[in-house]
Amino acid sequence: MKVLVTGTAGFIGFHLAKRLLERGDEVVGVDNINDYYDVNLKYARLKEHGVLQKQIRYGEEVKSEKYSGYKFIKADLTDRAALQNIFDEHKLDAVCNLAAQAGVRYSLTNPEAYIESNINGFLNILECCRYAKINHLLYASSSSVYGLNKKMPFSVKNNVDHPVSLYAASKKSNELMAHAYSHLFNLPTTALRFFTVYGPWGRPDMALFIFTKSILEGKPIEIFNNGNMSRDFTYIDDIVEGIVRLIDKPAKRNSNWDALRPDPSSSKAPYSIFNIGRGAPVSLLEFIQEIENNIGVVANKKYLPMQDGDVADTWADVSGLETELNYQPKVSVKEGVRNFVNWYKMHYCAPEYSISPAMMETQFQHAMWRL
Repeated sequence: MKVLVTGTAGFIGFHLAKRLLERGDEVVGVDNINDYYDVNLKYARLKEHGVLQKQIRYGEEVKSEKYSGYKFIKADLTDRAALQNIFDEHKLDAVCNLAAQAGVRYSLTNPEAYIESNINGFLNILECCRYAKINHLLYASSSSVYGLNKKMPFSVKNNVDHPVSLYAASKKSNELMAHAYSHLFNLPTTALRFFTVYGPWGRPDMALFIFTKSILEGKPIEIFNNGNMSRDFTYIDDIVEGIVRLIDKPAKRNSNWDALRPDPSSSKAPYSIFNIGRGAPVSLLEFIQEIENNIGVVANKKYLPMQDGDVADTWADVSGLETELNYQPKVSVKEGVRNFVNWYKMHYCAPEYSISPAMMETQFQHAMWRL
């Protein structure tokens, strides 16, 4: 297939593009390379795919020096003309929209960024997919949409009308917008509700990155809700496996959908929602202990109250993926944390890898426990 992947300089997009290319698909990658976190990391990811920073110009196509089937274009989703040009130039089979303004805590102080990217940008994606008659649009949602819901594990059949952050609200909005386009224009859409993704090449504003950096530098780590938290930590390879399986299975109409007892995860339109997680929550303190074990240092822990916009626990019900696609997460937290710490040491402790100290310090100041 020929797949447009937005956010290919980002964490999940980088890994997804690699997986698709290695199985023989063509990938058109798009990213605006914004400075929400260190752009050096984004350019390093692109370099791994054979796209060099010096070649990149806004709106211009760059061919990979490593993968013959990979082309990258720097563009912003809010730039409708640039996005339309990409759709016009390439006959795409599927679109996976992973580009978005990420982060919960950041949304408390910069709400406009979420409306611009996650709402206006997503509208442009929908419009382009509509007119290009794309076979399947997949897009990143989040476990954050479960908000105040306390029923565990989180099921795609649960109500998600009580978000606790604008970030979560923007993701829920994406699901509603996608349903409207599935209903009106017969556009198959699939929402991907990710649960705490981690692994090599991860984001600097994520807990694992922050904790590893702080412990190695001898700085205290901040633990919210006094450590009484758990997350369904999901390794990046398992996330990508779920996405790839879903790309190959466009959403279909549910002929048994009942408007009197509506199932939120499907519709009489070609629309679906899936959780992609490990299905096994781990306490925050256990997670930190795995990091300590791999670094060989006990962290200096600073316990703090719960922060605004956060939730205490997440736990994914992945029965939908298991039943329909035989999805089985394979990577344990023990293995996943070890892989990340080894990657971090190689890329941030090795002298040949340079990174902006000022940018890293900015990320540390903006640190938060990601949902």
